[in-house]
Amino acid sequence: MKLATFKSGGQEKIGIVHTGDTLLFDLAAAVNRSGSASPAFASMLALIDAGGGALEQAAQVFDKHGKDASLSVPVQTAEILAPVPEPRQMRDGMSFPLHILQAPRGQLKLAARAKGDMAELARIEAEPLGELPEIYRKQPIYYITNRFSVRGTNTTVKWPRYSQVMDYELEFGIITKSKGANISAAEAKDHIFGYTIFNDFSARDAQRIEMEGRLGPAKGKSFDGGNVMGPWIVTPDEIGDPYKLKMEARVSGERRSQGVSEGMLFSFEEIIAHVSKDETLMPGEFIGSGTVGNGCGLELGWYLEHGDTIELEVEKIGILKNRVERQ
Repeated sequence: MKLATFKSGGQEKIGIVHTGDTLLFDLAAAVNRSGSASPAFASMLALIDAGGGALEQAAQVFDKHGKDASLSVPVQTAEILAPVPEPRQMRDGMSFPLHILQAPRGQLKLAARAKGDMAELARIEAEPLGELPEIYRKQPIYYITNRFSVRGTNTTVKWPRYSQVMDYELEFGIITKSKGANISAAEAKDHIFGYTIFNDFSARDAQRIEMEGRLGPAKGKSFDGGNVMGPWIVTPDEIGDPYKLKMEARVSGERRSQGVSEGMLFSFEEIIAHVSKDETLMPGEFIGSGTVGNGCGLELGWYLEHGDTIELEVEKIGILKNRVERQ
């Protein structure tokens, strides 16, 4: 099942994406038509909180009313929001070895370019990548970002005024379900509600400076509208193996990045086990995979320009599309 949050008639609604990802079936409207109501269909968080029975009810409602054209709206004409507009928490990881190795080099090259030091730039480019720091193999590494700065597909991301170097990141992630703590990796599948695409827009020059403080990114990531996810959530039964999905990034129609979701140092199940050690995992949290290798301009030395359109495509999920503009 694919589940979206969208606006229709000025109201925020949730629906099932169907007919080749072209239509949105309004769950609340369908239930109301039968003379009843379901609080589980009030929002995506309400649906997640209601548990597996609510998903079964959604499937039954669609089976009964799905052919009624008046209960669906075209995806192309709807305002699709982030599937969870305000996640209960947002964590983003560093899971792909190539990105972990190439991103620091990209920051050093960015600093050399800012200084106009071409000799230093050449030296950095000539150096081998080196070995992956052992900490990344010992445990999942992640940071917590601003859950209130989330936006959905087809939105325009405003370039923060304090930055001159804007970047995209090709990622995917999970939305959690079922509150729990000290969850084992074997049990963690029962805490994955579904999968979505994530574009972790980054102000690289701001990030480069603050990372010298060795506490993690802040203004380099958490500007208004910079955490983009969507276009919808796909439940695990429709994804199959989440670690073999093809991934691609296109900027203004030109392919910039290609990858596959395999090769994560830790699976989402292992990340959940680590996060939930003596810490309660809440339903409706987002956990990102981190950037796939070569999945951002920082690695490629190829950044965004005013007016660029970015499309992130992940197999079996869809396409997340945004535009960036200077303020």
